[in-house]
Amino acid sequence: MKSKIYLFGLVLTLVFSLSACKSKQSAYKQVYEAAQARSTVEAQPAPAPTYTTTPVERTKPKATGTFQSEKLTAVDGSGIKQFSVVIGSFINKTNAESLKSRMQAKGFSPVLALNDKNMYRVIVATFDNKPDAYDKRDEIRDNYPEFSDAWLLERAY
Repeated sequence: MKSKIYLFGLVLTLVFSLSACKSKQSAYKQVYEAAQARSTVEAQPAPAPTYTTTPVERTKPKATGTFQSEKLTAVDGSGIKQFSVVIGSFINKTNAESLKSRMQAKGFSPVLALNDKNMYRVIVATFDNKPDAYDKRDEIRDNYPEFSDAWLLERAY
């Protein structure tokens, strides 16, 4: 009879131990599933914000500036119009010719002019009207930082 009690106790212990493991396993399973649900919610990307754009009309500010007026003669016989954009002014003709050559290499058609004070002006563009001269001066200043001091010259007769 002792062996039956012993066997019964062993079976009872085994049943309790297995049922205890089962409850822990189900508890872990519940926690795991809850964590999975949270990570799925967190992993979903937030909806992209919507923006409304209103077109804005941008106009270029009206070009301004003053023109220096000088009597000029073209050194190489080129025509100089009423309004010009000057990028360099030299006493030494060699320096003026050097700048002119550099600008020709960049695709410009510069003109070398001499004023009544024997100063050589390197003119990068020449025009019949002021607005075109303003625009070209601004373009030169914007695209060539080394010529940020480009200025405007009006030919006096």
